[in-house]
Amino acid sequence: MVTNVAELCESQQVTLAQLAERSGLDESRVTAIALGRWTPSPDERQRIAAVFQVAVDQISWRHKTPIEHLYGHGPGGGTS
Repeated sequence: MVTNVAELCESQQVTLAQLAERSGLDESRVTAIALGRWTPSPDERQRIAAVFQVAVDQISWRHKTPIEHLYGHGPGGGTS
């Protein structure tokens, strides 16, 4: 089963502050990862997975910020 960081925190009753402390990562980085605003490095992924005692590939690391938010209307989304 693949899940995301926020769901793992909820199911294992781990706060973002606890996740940051246990993983050795900055709390703002952990928050951004949990909210899908930051794609973690391989090292960050390993540290977070270790806290939850799951394999790295059991966690969905997808970035959630829509392209439209970053670049206007996204690819092909404008009129000329």
